[in-house]
Amino acid sequence: MNDIPLSYFLIVSAFLFSIGVGIMLLKRNMIFVLMGIELMLNAANLNLIAFSRQDDQLQGMVFSVFVLVIGVCEMTVALAIILQIYRHFKNIDLGAEKSRF
Repeated sequence: MNDIPLSYFLIVSAFLFSIGVGIMLLKRNMIFVLMGIELMLNAANLNLIAFSRQDDQLQGMVFSVFVLVIGVCEMTVALAIILQIYRHFKNIDLGAEKSRF
């Protein structure tokens, strides 16, 4: 059952998390920032599943399902907020120069 070593999972997870942080820091569009957050959540899920695989217990997998559900709820609320911001400002860039209050 343990064909792939744990370190491979951790390397892939660290790579996904780094990409997510890079997207969050470099992109100005709110949609891309949300994608970066989702990548970081998926990296955390990969860690949970990899460690639960080592113990042959389902606790990490069950917890990762809860993390996915929370991530989906967060994305729906964030997209609703982004749509309202776009309706008001006609722009969804985070550092927009023009803001009309």
